[in-house]
Amino acid sequence: MDLFNSEIDANLLPFDGEVNYYGSIMTIEKAQEYYKKLLQHIDWKNDKAIIFGKLIITKRKVAWYGDQPFNYTYSKTTKSALPWNKELLELKKMVEAKTGETFNSCLLNLYHSGEEGMAWHSDGEKDLKKNGAIASLSFGAERKFLFKHKETKQNVSILLEKGSLLVMKGSTQTHWLHRLPPTKKVKTPRINLTFRTIES
Repeated sequence: MDLFNSEIDANLLPFDGEVNYYGSIMTIEKAQEYYKKLLQHIDWKNDKAIIFGKLIITKRKVAWYGDQPFNYTYSKTTKSALPWNKELLELKKMVEAKTGETFNSCLLNLYHSGEEGMAWHSDGEKDLKKNGAIASLSFGAERKFLFKHKETKQNVSILLEKGSLLVMKGSTQTHWLHRLPPTKKVKTPRINLTFRTIES
C-alpha cells in the first residue's frame, strides 16, 4: 500500500465489509495546523462508561458535535452534540468531498499518549444510520489500528498516519470489531475525528 498516495486504496477487508484507506489527504504542515487548533478549540471532556454497573472515567478525552443537539448513547452513557466550530466544518467538507458521503455529526477522541487506547468494539449503536459510512481522520501521533472478524477471528492492521482518512462502511460493523491497541512506544498525543450519520 502506498501511504503517500491520497487516492482511495482497495478494500482492506477480505470479506464481510468495506474499509477504504485514503492515506494522508493534506500536507504534513496542514495536518499539524489542524492538530494544534483541535487541541485548543474543542470542548474536551473525560469520557464516561458504565461497565458492570460501575461508572468509569477514562483518561482519554472526547467531544461530540453535530448539525443539531443529537443525543448519542454508547457504553450506557448519553452525550448531546455541540454546534460545529470552524475547523470541524472545514474538515467535514473536506471528508465529504473526498468520500462522496454526507455526515451530520462527529465524535472526537483525544489520546494523550500511546498508553491510552480503545478496546475491541463495533460502532453499531441504534442512533447510527444502519450500514452508514464512518469516516475517521487522524492527527498527531501515528498509531496502529486493528480489525478482527467476529467469527473467523482474522486480523487486519494498518498504521494511521498524520492527516489520514479511513472510511468504514457497508456491513463492516456487523461482522468486524476494531480497536486502537495501547503501546508504550508512542509518547505524544493523537486526535481522532469520526464523522457519522445520526438518524433522529
